[in-house]
Amino acid sequence: MRSDRLLAGATALAFLPFSALAQAAPAPRLDSGDTAWMLVASMLVLMMTIPGAALFYGGMVRAKNLLSVLMQCFAITALVTVLWMLYGYSLAFGTEGMHAGVTNWHSIVGGLGHAMLAGLKPDSLYQTVPESVFVMFQLTFAIITPALIIGAFAERMKFSAMLWFSGLWLTFVYLPMAHMVWSGPGSLLGDMGVLDFAGGTVVHINAGIAGLVACLVIGKRRGWPHTHMPPHNLGYTVIGASLLWLGWFGFNAGSAVAANGSAGMAMLVTQIATAAAAIGWTAVEWAIHKRASVLGIASGAVAGLVAVTPAAGTCGPGGALLIGLAAGGICFFTATRLKHKLGYDDTLDVFGVHAIAGIVGALLTGPFAASKLGGFGTVTSPLLQLWIQAKGVGFTIAWSAALSWVILKLVDRMVGLRVDAEQEQMGLDLAEHEERAYNLT
Repeated sequence: MRSDRLLAGATALAFLPFSALAQAAPAPRLDSGDTAWMLVASMLVLMMTIPGAALFYGGMVRAKNLLSVLMQCFAITALVTVLWMLYGYSLAFGTEGMHAGVTNWHSIVGGLGHAMLAGLKPDSLYQTVPESVFVMFQLTFAIITPALIIGAFAERMKFSAMLWFSGLWLTFVYLPMAHMVWSGPGSLLGDMGVLDFAGGTVVHINAGIAGLVACLVIGKRRGWPHTHMPPHNLGYTVIGASLLWLGWFGFNAGSAVAANGSAGMAMLVTQIATAAAAIGWTAVEWAIHKRASVLGIASGAVAGLVAVTPAAGTCGPGGALLIGLAAGGICFFTATRLKHKLGYDDTLDVFGVHAIAGIVGALLTGPFAASKLGGFGTVTSPLLQLWIQAKGVGFTIAWSAALSWVILKLVDRMVGLRVDAEQEQMGLDLAEHEERAYNLT
């Protein structure tokens, strides 16, 4: 009887289509809830650059350079948008020729199959959202990354040089990094197992290292550090930091590309880490200087936002608390002590906050992704993942430093990097744009 049943079953299977045996994965379907959230997240991240970073940076420079910072952020937003449409999205997220475990040039940068956004239609999907929404969301990341760098060379780079540098840096530094981390199976750092949920390596370490190289190549502001150069309007800076904090929920929770539990947890841990870093910076500053500063608490909050970014999709609330406290305390020293000790003029502490907090967060992402440490990742060995994260950090530092130096030297030969002494003394608002931020008459 058993043999008869087996024979009958085998006969029936012979006539079944093969696709019925190996059930194909269902085709992605549009989810209106996911789509609505990603539309909002895209707008929140765009707000991080204009007006968030523009005001945050603008308040920290001298009054004679306020418009130059606002102009640079606005111009980068326009420039990167056009470049992203022409070839940026294709080079960052093009997957033609990629194969998991196979190292070739496609593992470093995508192709031009989607140049000019070829093939993009209203019904094209990325997971459960329109691909057009995903294109827009990732565009906002590409915009803010070079915009972060301008804080390192604020008050002394030519506007033309800034445009050339931003366009070339996006092309040769940012787009390959985004591809190597986020483009899926076959990407160099992704296949290594590097965890970066929303941009610790791609955005913050990448931009922070470029900022350090830029301020070293272009040189110190005239008079620094002997001339006192205080922020001209900390009110702008606090407003900018507040907009960054709000916009960062789109940055981190939006990286789930869905309105789901992962997005909700990313939002919660972002809030926790940011608050912890603000407290951590303030506590250290209070202990050393016997007072808490407005600039300090705002800078500490940004350090926490940066540090939790790579971990937002995998760490739990406890991990976020510790990541934030560590970032706030460490970045206080790198922003206030390290640059004076080593003598580099990182005007608005792009390296001291973004690079350092990015490194702290990227490294701690590894252990805090493990379930035994309260995380929600698939990490089984915290120490092994820490080593993988360290390799990713080291690669990012070397990649950004080397290519940023080459681009800066090239731009210097093309148009010159720096305004002359008279223009710098006058201020970039008048020297470069023939406008004043404040009319006193």
